[in-house]
Formats: sequence, structure tokens, C-alpha cells
Amino acid sequence: MPEIELPIATDRLILRRFGVEDLERFHEYQSLPETARFLFRHELSKTKSMEVLGRYANFEFNHEGDWVCLAIERQDQPGLIGEVVLKWLEGTGQAELGWILHPDARGHGFATEAAEAVLRLAFEHLSFHRVDAKLDALNEGSAGICKRLGMRLEATLVDNWHYKGQWATENIYAILDSEWRTRHHPWTRKIS
Repeated sequence: MPEIELPIATDRLILRRFGVEDLERFHEYQSLPETARFLFRHELSKTKSMEVLGRYANFEFNHEGDWVCLAIERQDQPGLIGEVVLKWLEGTGQAELGWILHPDARGHGFATEAAEAVLRLAFEHLSFHRVDAKLDALNEGSAGICKRLGMRLEATLVDNWHYKGQWATENIYAILDSEWRTRHHPWTRKIS
């Protein structure tokens, strides 16, 4: 697997490795029940935030099961606003994409912009064949991001997840490398 070169810059954002300076802001949004609403875990304590941030800061991306979690920062305003993750799934050439933003950074297109940069990394640098996003069906905000990224709703698994004391329906959105390239590089389409 090629090495991931950081930071990654987009029009408005910088995606970088987490650092110790991110702890307060990271804990600020990770400790909120609204942040954990659609996650398989509850909000994080300060101690757990320190532990998780340490794992994020020291990621390795060499084998199936590895994941990279990048800090999202605005170019015009330093400071952590969220995170975007790419997990290398078991099986040939597949990955999973996810994101979390601080509440004051939501609604500005930052998650879409960061996720698009990670999809570009996944397909154009790391040569993945397929990337998916697994969402609670009630998570309409993330479903909108998936659609803006060109991901299609591939499956709906009714009452597939049981977390926080209740059953939830899982929606799986996905995009293939060929779909990504057609969408972002239409001049490279093969003519048969």
C-alpha cells in the first residue's frame, strides 16, 4: 500500500494527522450526546478522548483492518473542526468512509469536502475498488453527504443493528472506482 502523504489540502480545508494540541477541541465534540447519537458507542469521557486521540495520532495504514483518521481543519482558521476516517476492510480492495464534525462546523459543506478528498485518496492514490459508508437510516445528514459524493444507496438492512438499547436499520451507500472516475474524470471513460 502506498504511503499516505499528509497534509491533504482542499479548497477550504486541511486534513492532517491528529496532535496533542487537538485534545480539548476533540473532547469538546466527542463528549456530546448529539455527536454519539448515530455511533455504536456513547459520548467519550476525557480519559477515553485522550486514549482515542492517541490511536488516531499514531495510525498505520499497511494491512486490512487498518484505518486512518484525519483531523479536519479550516485553511483560514486553524483549529480542529472534525475528523474523517477511511478503514481498509477485510477482502480485496474495499474500504469504509466516515466522518464526525463539531456542531459549529456542521452545515457548511466541510464534511462533504473532507470526505471527497478521502475518496480521491482511496481511489486515485491507494487504488481501492469500492468504498462504502454504513449509516443508521435515521441519519439524514450523512445520507445527504453520501448522495452529494455520488454514492448510491446499495442496501437497506432492516433492524440490522442493535445499539443503545434499540434496533436500527442500516443503510449502506457505496461508490466504485469506475463510478468515481466517470464522475470526476469523464474524459478518461473507455469507449467500446
